[in-house]
Amino acid sequence: MAKRDYYEVLGVKKGVSADDIKRSYRRLAMKYHPDKNPDDKEAEAKFKECAEAYEVLSDSQKRQRYDQFGHDGLRGTGMHDFSHINPDDIFSMFGLDDLFGGIFGGRGRRSSRRSSASRGYDLETSVELTLNDISTGAEKTIEFTRQDLCPECSGSGCAKGKKPDRCPTCGGSGQVARGGGFFQMVSTCQQCRGSGQVITNPCKKCRGTGRVSKKRSLSVKIPAGVHEGQGIRVSGEGEPGRAGGQRGDLYCYVKIKGHEFLERDGNNLVAVVPISFTQAALGATIDVPSLNGTEKLKIPAGTQYASVFRIKGKGLPSLRTGRTGDQLVQIVVETPRRLNEKQEELLREFAKTENKRVSPRAKTFFEKLKKQFGNI
Repeated sequence: MAKRDYYEVLGVKKGVSADDIKRSYRRLAMKYHPDKNPDDKEAEAKFKECAEAYEVLSDSQKRQRYDQFGHDGLRGTGMHDFSHINPDDIFSMFGLDDLFGGIFGGRGRRSSRRSSASRGYDLETSVELTLNDISTGAEKTIEFTRQDLCPECSGSGCAKGKKPDRCPTCGGSGQVARGGGFFQMVSTCQQCRGSGQVITNPCKKCRGTGRVSKKRSLSVKIPAGVHEGQGIRVSGEGEPGRAGGQRGDLYCYVKIKGHEFLERDGNNLVAVVPISFTQAALGATIDVPSLNGTEKLKIPAGTQYASVFRIKGKGLPSLRTGRTGDQLVQIVVETPRRLNEKQEELLREFAKTENKRVSPRAKTFFEKLKKQFGNI
């Protein structure tokens, strides 16, 4: 079976930065990691595929060869065969402990069950904000579901009064060795997943997992000026760690609710406002929508279609500097679809006095038209 393009595997474009590749790999590895997808062979295969893609694209020399020659350019570069590697060993084999140490507790560094304590998983959720929320900052109540320690067994996974047994496969070491003589390959024990223990009398409430789903509600402060897709980190609100490891974190990603009249452009707000052709020709003072009701805007006589006016300080604050942007008002001149008799009479009288070449732009147009086609 032909290998997929590594950029496609990680869901990034070819010219992205190393940090973008790292972030994408981190997200996908969290999604497909076997601990989150027990007994799911498809997820395990995708996890290994992502690791293979990351091994190449995170190495500048391998990435350059791959960009130039594709998969054929990687022959002889010491690529690993991920299809035969235990997922738990990927971290230590390719130095990914720094990338995942805070998420999976540095699993790749584990050499025995004595060091099996690991940090809990980080969680992700979203929070919807209005432009007014972004303008002032807000405090939102977030509701989500996470895996928490089972109250019946306190997270041990064992029935009340029972303890885990020593793993018969690895003898309690958490690792197994394959091969013989001088060359041996040591990998994490599949039966106990490196803990050195197995549960023979599981807790009935959590069925031996030590975890139960629990709804959680908490208040999160959102700073003014945040942008779509930015995450607010809430420390210690993720899932509990294993063997006494610390909890992960919760990341709340921002979604912005659409506004009826305004659109965001960086720290500026943009409103498209229609006016009549008489207002455009003669000038007028109009009401334009803003975050806090309406603002007065003076339209000068002779305003043209798509003209843009600026109202200072009526935009959104910068998250970094706190400086407030402006509101931009784009004018759209509307032509009336229906006229009453009086209006039509007045316009016809106006048309009789109108010089169609009065505008410099119109004059240039008609001169070009006459030159091209003769008298018109």
